[in-house]
Amino acid sequence: MFQNLYPKEEWDSAYTLDYERLFKEGYRGIIFDIDNTLVEHGAPANEEAVALVDRLRRMGFSVCFLSNNDKPRVSEFCKPMDVAYIYKAGKPKHKGYEAAMKLIDTTKEQTVSIGDQIFTDMWGANRAGIHTVLVKPIGKKEEIQIVLKRYLEKIVLYFYRKSKNKKEQ
Repeated sequence: MFQNLYPKEEWDSAYTLDYERLFKEGYRGIIFDIDNTLVEHGAPANEEAVALVDRLRRMGFSVCFLSNNDKPRVSEFCKPMDVAYIYKAGKPKHKGYEAAMKLIDTTKEQTVSIGDQIFTDMWGANRAGIHTVLVKPIGKKEEIQIVLKRYLEKIVLYFYRKSKNKKEQ
């Protein structure tokens, strides 16, 4: 029922994800959400985020940030990393993901999208045919519309985990 919203993988954090495995599997591009995926909502890029992007580049990944936020927020976040980005992406529309893949010169088969929200990050990337990774939100402070969506996400995640457990048995 909710399959188009389901992530392909679920991890506690973008910082604990097995990027080496993804690279071995042939992925070469990573599209990241920013707020509550890499930093708390509205926070600047921190040392951990900068180090992660640097590590991924050294491994051979191309990186792009895709955010529904405005230009000042996204450009300031990306400045210390000198990385490609798209602001006001219109997620969950797939066009932002397609534009991101063009920027980092990857195909949908070579690209992973990492985010913390089902109804924007997972749905949009799934619509674009990209491998999706859901991470737990970093911060607890969120805008009211996101807080409300989190209740609906719990329902989707319940069915996702239930179907995943059936497949593993």
